[in-house]
Amino acid sequence: MIDRAPGLITDLYELTMAAAYFENGLHHRAVFELFTRKLPKRRAYLIVAGLEQALEYLSTLRFTGDQIDYLREHPSFKRVSREFFQYLAEFRFTGDVWAMPEGTAAFGMEPLLRITAPIIEAQIVETFLLSTINFQTMIASKAARVVTAAGGREIVEFGTRRAHGTEAGLFAARAAFIGGCRGTSNVEAGYLFDIPTFGTLAHSFVMSFEDEDEAFRAFLKVFPETATVLIDTYDTIAAVTRLARDFG
Repeated sequence: MIDRAPGLITDLYELTMAAAYFENGLHHRAVFELFTRKLPKRRAYLIVAGLEQALEYLSTLRFTGDQIDYLREHPSFKRVSREFFQYLAEFRFTGDVWAMPEGTAAFGMEPLLRITAPIIEAQIVETFLLSTINFQTMIASKAARVVTAAGGREIVEFGTRRAHGTEAGLFAARAAFIGGCRGTSNVEAGYLFDIPTFGTLAHSFVMSFEDEDEAFRAFLKVFPETATVLIDTYDTIAAVTRLARDFG
């Protein structure tokens, strides 16, 4: 696993602006707001998510010596004073955060999150906050629409295998649960966030037996109360007929 570098989870221009603020003596407080100007047609609301990860990031944000050395050697910072890098070594987020609670319905032009902080601090954290709140809010909002469309039937999130990386899958599972899904297939999300986990079985399991009936009976033998089987490995209609006849 890659050891992430929280201080560097940002765009380069956030850090070059931070250096320019510092070198020009600009340390005033600024207010940054994250909001959606206008929702797409037939999208009446958003469901806010991602705040917990945003707050965790803000409370633990640091620049390590190796990260500062990397920046010091970067061509963009060759004229930046050593005082700026000393500032990064002591960097802590000292601003204020106002935000909608996760799971809140939000509308156009309503701030989901507001940062009030010294301009350098507010600038450096922009990329992470946008990424985290935007992504999880998008997933939670989609999940809420799916749950509404299901008309009372339970929805389970199964998206990790198609996510843009395992971290995205983890936090998408969390956001989908906030959006109203009954649970997730992601076991790490169940462990970390206490989200109910669910699963079926794979087509490869069915293909490991002579026929579907044998595969289903083998699985039901081990998981008689919780099993959900897949009937589309070979012939969906025939499988449905056999299930109705043989399993009741």
